[in-house]
Amino acid sequence: MADLTVQVADHDLDADWVDQNAALRDALAAASPVGGRATRWGAELYVGVPLDAEAAATATIVDPGTVAYWPTGDALCLFWGPTPASDDDRPQAAGPVAPLARLRDIDPLAAIDGDATLTVRV
Repeated sequence: MADLTVQVADHDLDADWVDQNAALRDALAAASPVGGRATRWGAELYVGVPLDAEAAATATIVDPGTVAYWPTGDALCLFWGPTPASDDDRPQAAGPVAPLARLRDIDPLAAIDGDATLTVRV
């Protein structure tokens, strides 16, 4: 069973927690469901989700399928490929993000054309 489900457009994507940022994971779970109209930035979607917790570990380059929190932008981000900040094929965030979970399947995200509605349920 998945730890959380990310609904993007007409797709329900299962995800599993990663072993980082427990306080942010707990804050996301307490606020669930969260979401709204997400903005696409390259192969990334992000949606405003203010969470009241500190990031314990951050990165700017993440693996495809990473679900992360961007503290500077108060946003939840989904990464599945290069962004405008990327120097190669890896996703690169605009600033440090706190990884929270990993999507099991990122293939449906490639079909999203532009912005999309995004909802996260824990």
